[in-house]
Amino acid sequence: MESFSTLIRSASHEAHREAESSSFMSDLLGGRLGVAAYARYTEQLWFVYEALESGAGRLAADPVAGPFVRPELFRLGALERDLAHLRGPAWREGLGALPATRAYADRIRECAERWPGGYVAHHYTRYLGDLSGGQVIRDRAERAWGLPKKGDGVRFYVFEDISNPAAFKRGYRELLDAIRADDLEKQRVAAECTRAFALNTAVFRALGEEFPLSA
Repeated sequence: MESFSTLIRSASHEAHREAESSSFMSDLLGGRLGVAAYARYTEQLWFVYEALESGAGRLAADPVAGPFVRPELFRLGALERDLAHLRGPAWREGLGALPATRAYADRIRECAERWPGGYVAHHYTRYLGDLSGGQVIRDRAERAWGLPKKGDGVRFYVFEDISNPAAFKRGYRELLDAIRADDLEKQRVAAECTRAFALNTAVFRALGEEFPLSA
């Protein structure tokens, strides 16, 4: 029988691939966009993680979502240091969410408040992606814009409290496989993973419109 961690990975594979291959992310990683685009992307991430982490404390004792609430994953503090470096000490004054980002954050908040299984779907798609593909973004950002290695500007991608990311990801998948949910709920959570990637892709699309490459 297929494990739940395998089910959600395969169910959301196409949506994940679409998010990864967005033109904005391709242009950003290809060094074709400036540091302003990277800063704007980092700003959008702040809204997403504020939604994820503001609801975490309330879910810590929940039998479904609770096991996934791990402080060593929290990214909001790191994002704020990055934004202070990229935008200056008054970074909060210019903070603005794109409509697509607002929709994404609102959906995370809705799941945190009403549906622990849905919250797990968003938790999985964000944090495991950060531990994996996020490292590619960090490397490119350091090279393209001279940001300090694993320092301010790229701290979002540096998990100082996770010494062995591969082992952590294995443990995370074991938590997914042990989730307290019946088969129908597992299908719903898998579908929410696909929705999470689609919401993320919409943010990339909006950023691509804001930072089009000149012809």
